[in-house]
Amino acid sequence: MEIKRQAMDLEAYTERARNGPCFVCAFLAGDPGYPHHVVHEDEHHVAFLDRWPTLPGKVLVAPKAHIEHAVRELDEDAYTRLMLFVRVVALAVEEVLGAERTYLYSLGSQDGNSHLHWHIAALPPGVPYEKQQFHVLMTENGVLDVAPDDMAGIAARIRDAIAS
Repeated sequence: MEIKRQAMDLEAYTERARNGPCFVCAFLAGDPGYPHHVVHEDEHHVAFLDRWPTLPGKVLVAPKAHIEHAVRELDEDAYTRLMLFVRVVALAVEEVLGAERTYLYSLGSQDGNSHLHWHIAALPPGVPYEKQQFHVLMTENGVLDVAPDDMAGIAARIRDAIAS
């Protein structure tokens, strides 16, 4: 399966990540410069489609509170709740997208994108081995160009899968 990608403006992305507001907090506050399609939320967490997906239906999950360290800032109960929330969303993503494998990972640093967030990326069947794993996840290798209506449709399908 060939995944069609477009170039990512890494310089602009880095500038925004390092010098802009926290992207999760800005999104949750309704900042029009940080729109996302929500797929699931509860009192403490939110899951939304990645604006620059490297795989179809790539989802980010974050605590609603600005937390930067998964180990230091979350007690055992909060960590467990977060990971159970990630699991619920990941199962729905797998159901909707028919993943061969689902990658779960957390990125960010104090230098940019510091708000704790998990990535849920569903690897479609048929991606050649040499294009899987880190290769398929890196924005340096391009991002998918997904129309807003298609993003809304994917978000709705994931929401429906979670609800059922």
